[in-house]
Amino acid sequence: MSEPVQIAVIVSAPFMENTLIVHRKGQPECVIVDPGFEPSKIIKLLETRGMQPAAILLTHGHVDHIAGNFALCERFCDLPLIVGRNDAPLLADPLKNLSALGGVSITSPPASRLVGEGDVVDAAGLQFHVRDVPGHSPGHVVYILPGETPMIVLGGDVLFQGSIGRCDFPGGDQELLVRGIRTKLFPLPDDTRVYPGHGPMTTVGAERRTNPFCGDLAGRFAP
Repeated sequence: MSEPVQIAVIVSAPFMENTLIVHRKGQPECVIVDPGFEPSKIIKLLETRGMQPAAILLTHGHVDHIAGNFALCERFCDLPLIVGRNDAPLLADPLKNLSALGGVSITSPPASRLVGEGDVVDAAGLQFHVRDVPGHSPGHVVYILPGETPMIVLGGDVLFQGSIGRCDFPGGDQELLVRGIRTKLFPLPDDTRVYPGHGPMTTVGAERRTNPFCGDLAGRFAP
């Protein structure tokens, strides 16, 4: 039987963004999900624990989720950078990735692989199944670990505890986002753990029952 998956959460200011370090217990290889504005925290954790990143997975291309890419790719040479194909243009465009709104121009190295619905990413001894869930950004994806008990969703800015991702940025679409949550995430088992890009972990069952934007009581958008 495989060792369980462990996830360390590094919260980066100023947007309190969650960078995730995902690995199988006892294994030195890991995957970094959505490196935020404080890559030094990520590097320190990896070095302290003697861990080696195998890839960077991006749920989407907004600046608070990509700001650490350059530092990590410089520190760990040849580190694969993976993003949803429809968000790839955001990596090189400060207007599209929203950094220009804050008066700075932050970009990322180009992706080494573009992914979409149905793709599988094999890294650090784990299989990440890709699902397209746009609406917060045009090419937002989530990564699911279906072989774990309970299942795990690395969800970015799709589904939060009691909320959903903002849809008022360029390329946002709330109806599309809600439909994606209901069709791609809510069919998963109730105990599926959702690790969001901001805030605490939640579960599929809790959000299906109580989320005011997309849960059973919302009733505003049909899947």
